[in-house]
Amino acid sequence: MNSLVFPLVLLVSAWLPAARADALEPFVATYQAYNEGKLAGNATMRLVHNTDPQWRVDLGIHGNRGFAGILALNIEQSTVFDAAADHYRPLTQSTVRKALMFFGKKTVGVYDWSSRTARWRGDLKKDRTQAVPLQDGDMSGLLINLAVIRDAVPGKQLQYRFVDGGRVRDHLYQVAEQTENIKIGELSYEAMRVSRTNGGNDETILWVASGVPTPVRILQRTDGHDAVDLRLIEYQGTQNP
Repeated sequence: MNSLVFPLVLLVSAWLPAARADALEPFVATYQAYNEGKLAGNATMRLVHNTDPQWRVDLGIHGNRGFAGILALNIEQSTVFDAAADHYRPLTQSTVRKALMFFGKKTVGVYDWSSRTARWRGDLKKDRTQAVPLQDGDMSGLLINLAVIRDAVPGKQLQYRFVDGGRVRDHLYQVAEQTENIKIGELSYEAMRVSRTNGGNDETILWVASGVPTPVRILQRTDGHDAVDLRLIEYQGTQNP
């Protein structure tokens, strides 16, 4: 497999139109993971092209020693999906959480579009193992991250239906009118802030930079305080031989 490395010292002065669904390109992105403002580990997001029209997106967050008890910093997520007709349609979803070396929780979900239901099994509350009716446009959390990259336009409101882990929620986002300069160490991005507006005390904010296939920063806030914060430090585009 050949690897294309993109320079990360960039400052984009103009916002380009959002990429279309058929413009997905495989990539591997590396993040620094912060917890409550302190560097606590690292994360990797990966987009893999299986066979048309099937793709897989993965996110692994790993806390440094001393942060191993924080579930949010020891998690592996993966979604297999179809990308067609400007839609990302989930097929399977899995989550593995680890707090200690010999302790873990795993869930696996299947989106059955023939019956238009999704169901999860594993370490879940009983009410989250019940079948969930599916609607066109339903996505997992990881797919919503990709959809925001695709859809973000200055000033636009975005709406998605989150169906993941046996839960169903409407996610509403507001894209800022103007870009802002985001600095991560020595790196600089001109990025668009995309904020979830209906999360209550749990906020999610993503920053999207033109030409970068993954959010340059993903911040989760609880009760007004920073919680998990992923900051992009490197990404590579990959191509099949």
